[in-house]
Amino acid sequence: MSAVGDRPRRTGRGAVPPGPPPWAAPALYRRLVADRLTLLTRATARYGDAVRMTIGPKAIYLFNHPDHAKHVLADHSGDYRKGIGLTEARRVIGDGLLTSHGEVWRQQRTTIQPLFQNKRLALLDSVIADEAGRLVERLRAHAGGGPVDVSKEMTGLALGVLGRTLLDADLEEHSSLGHAFEGVQDQAMFEMVTLAMVPLWLPLPLHLRFRRARGELHRIVDRLVAGRRRDPTDGNDLLSRLIASTGLADGGRTGHSADGEARDRLRGELITVLLAGHETTASTLSWAFHLLDRHPEVRERVRAEAISVLGDRPPVYQDLHRLTYTTMVLEEVMRLYPPVWALTRVAEREDEVGGYRVPAGADVLISPYTLHRHPAYWREPDRFRPERFAPEASADRPRYAYIPFGAGPRFCVGNHLGMMEATFVLAMVTRDLRLTGLPGRRAVPEPMLSLRVRGGLPMTVSLTSRR
Repeated sequence: MSAVGDRPRRTGRGAVPPGPPPWAAPALYRRLVADRLTLLTRATARYGDAVRMTIGPKAIYLFNHPDHAKHVLADHSGDYRKGIGLTEARRVIGDGLLTSHGEVWRQQRTTIQPLFQNKRLALLDSVIADEAGRLVERLRAHAGGGPVDVSKEMTGLALGVLGRTLLDADLEEHSSLGHAFEGVQDQAMFEMVTLAMVPLWLPLPLHLRFRRARGELHRIVDRLVAGRRRDPTDGNDLLSRLIASTGLADGGRTGHSADGEARDRLRGELITVLLAGHETTASTLSWAFHLLDRHPEVRERVRAEAISVLGDRPPVYQDLHRLTYTTMVLEEVMRLYPPVWALTRVAEREDEVGGYRVPAGADVLISPYTLHRHPAYWREPDRFRPERFAPEASADRPRYAYIPFGAGPRFCVGNHLGMMEATFVLAMVTRDLRLTGLPGRRAVPEPMLSLRVRGGLPMTVSLTSRR
């Protein structure tokens, strides 16, 4: 490429970040569609911690330094709103906690936050352990037989935990949820790469599949809401709180227009909770079992710790502080394969990040996937080494060099629940079973709304001894 695109250029306020020249836009767009992770990785490797890429009508500002992440996500979070990908996803999943901003987001966060307090999570340990035990038994049934799709099993597990811990509902009877979310995610990513310029009314196969998926999700959440109205709880579950927050707890108000808006909002919030609440944990656990298979010495340490701490019993909340190596393994899994691989924002007003000018309205991208591989903060960044999260190894690491749950006010509200769930599952499954990948099959990351394993993760199951 010409040096025209390589050098920063000075303006009145800060420099314009270096990046590919304008005539590289078609190649960048093809990479955005086909291989988004490689696009980001190559951009930071060539141009450094600040990159400006012109793709179609958009100029994307990619920042890849801990100080940049702190500036955009935390210190100046009020100057930015949700950006590319999530903005387009609003057409798909509605206005839930993932896509909303401003006062709507603050109200939603206030409604949800109390359900994730540690004192409440401590009371859910038996529910999570029970779901993990049921997963172990489902996998055990495949021992010595053909492969099982571990990603699909982790999705079922995560939905089961989500239903029982947050919604006080059994999601097993809604077996179409996983398939419906596939159609929604495919559409959301299509909206992102086409910049939402393709009308949804066009009868494209993808659009038809999406409309069927969205209709199924609406039917499921409507049934959940109707069931809760028929059978109220004490009001301390998320489903009841969301119903109450929309003003529909008693069946609706008098204005049909207002009722319709409230139902749309409730649908959007529930769909977002269902999607975000299971997808990130399922993808993290899938990558964890893949990496344990590739690194048997790590798997044996996890297994030995589980036997030492748990013995034959299920885990309890207090065990989280004892399963230290298992926690380090999960932290390293999320470093290499962060469940949320891109955090997108739009600048509400002109800003300066790391000495670079960001115009008002610019699309800004912080990618945990590239930040977690920054060679200045991670030695041998592509290597799987859980020991890097030992206290003595991570003491001097910048806080914002590792952001698997985001940062700032939009820090993932369910991070503690997700970590407890993943820790329990990894310990219990590894204690009792060995999952082995199929020879010759590669696990390829697929950056959708979360960073999942493309095409699933088929593995065979064998039994292990607890001695």
